Amino acid sequence: MPSFIIEGGHRLKGDIVPQGAKNEALQVLSAALLTSDPVTLHNLPDIMDVNNQIRLLQDIGVRVSRTSPHDVTLQADMVDTAYLRSDEFLHRCGRLRGSVMLMGPLLARFGQAMVARPGGDNIGRRRLDTHFLGLKKLGGDFRYDERRQVFSITAKSLKGTYMLLDEASITGTANILMAAVLAEGTTTIYNAACEPYIQQLCHMLVAMGARISGIGSNLLTIQGVTRLGGAEHHILPDMIEVG
Repeated sequence: MPSFIIEGGHRLKGDIVPQGAKNEALQVLSAALLTSDPVTLHNLPDIMDVNNQIRLLQDIGVRVSRTSPHDVTLQADMVDTAYLRSDEFLHRCGRLRGSVMLMGPLLARFGQAMVARPGGDNIGRRRLDTHFLGLKKLGGDFRYDERRQVFSITAKSLKGTYMLLDEASITGTANILMAAVLAEGTTTIYNAACEPYIQQLCHMLVAMGARISGIGSNLLTIQGVTRLGGAEHHILPDMIEVG
């Protein structure tokens, strides 16, 4: 089997420049769906998962302009929601776990979302229950097509509510948060994840016009607004790479 041979005893020195955080990038890219205005992201990691997420957004009509491999502007003013039901889109979703992050923004702004059972890594057998239960609490109606292995969710409107997450899931918190910012009324999320990725997403949403309190804690309160605008956001260095 493959192995590493490490010879110790040598002094380490020098500098590295870590790439942007993948986990944050997948969230803030998805958040661009919440507005028809331009959203500019800096320090984007030039890696397969992130580039595939951008391709998914382009597939559904998001306009993408890359001034460099690490800087991108997205504008979701021509989203084709009918394409969400296409086999091509669902096939791409099934190959990328980050595709589940599209559900909250699409549901909040367009009242519908579809994703295939996502692929990607299997670290810790990550569950999607937190995403689905949270979006249902906001008013989403879930369906699962077992033959196609496709999740669909619709809602005429989303309404704020109190919820206690069964686990402090980073991606689950992010998905619920992105839906709640455009829901009617106040949403309170107990046992929310509070990692830097979530804090960064919150700061970007606030810059877009969202009203969020409790950032950095396990208790988030979101006062829904009717519309979000554009923003410019810098992605943090990847903590996993630095570690």
